[in-house]
Amino acid sequence: MRKRMFSLVLCAAMMAGMVTGCGSGAATGTAGDAGAAESTGAAAEGTAATQAAGGDAGKVVNIYCWNDEFKARYDDYYASKLPDGYTVNFITTPSENNAYQNALDEALLNQESAAADDKVDMFLVEADYILKYVNSDATMDIKEIGITDDDMSKQYDYTKVIAQDTNGAQKGISWQGCPGLYIYRRSVAKEVLGTDDPAKVQEYIKDWSAFDETAAKMKDAGYFMVSGYDDTYRTFSNNVSAPWVDADLNVVIDPKMEQWVEQTEDYTAKGYNEKTKLWAPEWAAGQGPTGKVFGYFMPAWGVDFVMAGNSLEKAEADGGKQEVGNGCYGDWGATTGPESYNWGGTWICAASGTDNGEIVADIMKTICCDDETMKKIVEEKNDFVNNKTVMEDMAKSDYSSAFLGGQNPLQMYCDAAAKIDMSKISPYDQGLNEEFQNCMRDYFDGNVDYDTALQNFYTVIKEKYPELKTN
Repeated sequence: MRKRMFSLVLCAAMMAGMVTGCGSGAATGTAGDAGAAESTGAAAEGTAATQAAGGDAGKVVNIYCWNDEFKARYDDYYASKLPDGYTVNFITTPSENNAYQNALDEALLNQESAAADDKVDMFLVEADYILKYVNSDATMDIKEIGITDDDMSKQYDYTKVIAQDTNGAQKGISWQGCPGLYIYRRSVAKEVLGTDDPAKVQEYIKDWSAFDETAAKMKDAGYFMVSGYDDTYRTFSNNVSAPWVDADLNVVIDPKMEQWVEQTEDYTAKGYNEKTKLWAPEWAAGQGPTGKVFGYFMPAWGVDFVMAGNSLEKAEADGGKQEVGNGCYGDWGATTGPESYNWGGTWICAASGTDNGEIVADIMKTICCDDETMKKIVEEKNDFVNNKTVMEDMAKSDYSSAFLGGQNPLQMYCDAAAKIDMSKISPYDQGLNEEFQNCMRDYFDGNVDYDTALQNFYTVIKEKYPELKTN
């Protein structure tokens, strides 16, 4: 009976349109895809604080994810604690064309009948589709495996609320916060604005009017203010006044989204952007030593996981290092920009039916709740961790980012995090955000007029989500 109920709930989520078309490779959440689908095992010896629950528990902890970001955190900050005899297996499927969610959903639907060593134990989700999973019985209340309110007491409230189901059960936990800043090229700032000081650069982009004026200066000097059509998207989509879909399932285009369209149309016509697409090679190249893009809107994960590597003249794959002197690494600064915003975030869920609940809980506690571990993540990975105490302390410390020219940007991140409001999300966000950008790209490219682009948007989302109502 439980398998039937589990299947009905997850299938209902799919029929409701919560399965969407593209993942982090299309401006949706954390860093871009890690490459082809793979399954990698990582075993380590050591002593763990807890052992897997149940005498019949399997010896394999299966973790589903779409790239290697969390695997890197696991390897560096938990692997040595894994109990003897256990293996952690990362099942990695890129997000493109919804492949990750499809693979995860299939595994979850087979969870009850799966052999112990084949069961899903943990899986990762992004903000744009988290509600699909937290509001199904595919996920456990993590308090049932030992995560307490005290464990989560230092976390940013929005990261907890977004992972709660409609009954208030805590269905996920995150080690990171994702407030965003504007990351600019210092040498270009000096050349065009006469200064690379973050406080002074902020005056040139303190609101959208100032941002537009500076864009004109950059164009005159031979630079682009932003790379492509998608670059400012999250600053608008994360400051909307209402969700994409209202209580009556009507699709509502918020004035903020209309503002993004108007600005991008204007920037394209005036040559303020390079007409690139997010994650495309041309977009990444703008962050490199020959790039002509002044700045990028990025959260902390984007700085460390994306820009740092793209800035190098000699890639790490070719033996290069992330260090000043290699390409334009270190020739960057951070400032708040016109608006505070959030971009993405990764949450860890415990799969219902896991046979390794205590290990899952210990991984969560170590990476997401332990002050010492989280401080190391900031120092070693430049991530913005989900711990208010650690982040405020680090903001007041001598911490510095070599990539950002020795700057400590953490107080700006802390200030932005305090303003994050995720109450306007809906279960449809990933698909609607992706398709709106795709359809408007045809308009910006001059292939269709605005009304046609809008109608194309309505057509494609009706195909994807038949229950939604459009104009």
